[in-house]
Amino acid sequence: MPLSFRSKSHGNIAFGFFNIESDMLLLENHFFFADDFCTWLSQMAKEDDAGCKRFRYPVYYIADSNDIGDLMGAIHGMRFTGFIGKLYTLFPFPDDPKAFKQNPKGYQTRKIVTAQIQGISKKREILIEFLKDGQVHIGRYVFDIRVFHELIRYVWQGGYPRWKDEIRPKYVVEMKECIQKSRNSFFQGMFSSQEI
Repeated sequence: MPLSFRSKSHGNIAFGFFNIESDMLLLENHFFFADDFCTWLSQMAKEDDAGCKRFRYPVYYIADSNDIGDLMGAIHGMRFTGFIGKLYTLFPFPDDPKAFKQNPKGYQTRKIVTAQIQGISKKREILIEFLKDGQVHIGRYVFDIRVFHELIRYVWQGGYPRWKDEIRPKYVVEMKECIQKSRNSFFQGMFSSQEI
């Protein structure tokens, strides 16, 4: 389930997984798969942090909130609108609340999810920038390093409600390993020694 994160540019914004059977993430009205996000972070972690670094990555963009859909309505089985509503008709919220865990094999639904989003979205590039002043820009959203780290930890943990059986996809583990080896100051202190 997406959570609210504090940006410096737009106040609280939504980021996260939105269906436990998909590994797609949203950042407000931008959509991308978690393995892509982890690959982007791994690439960034391999860079030094001298000056401004810019990276451009492809994402799906849905302009109209009606085309995005009503997440809470879909979760409660009451309103299946837009892209999110369609996914919840295909992958309903579990009857047993204990089964509400992010599936580490969510990548297996990739073709189905892609087919649903392609008709109502546009492909765009999102610009990610690391600035000398310690700010990170993701598209038009500006974050300080602390919140940027929170976004990464969210994916590492499997968001809310966390990864099923605490099993993480390989791409998430590889992202963490790359970040831990990074000499880039934007990633320093990301993971405590207590974290798996």
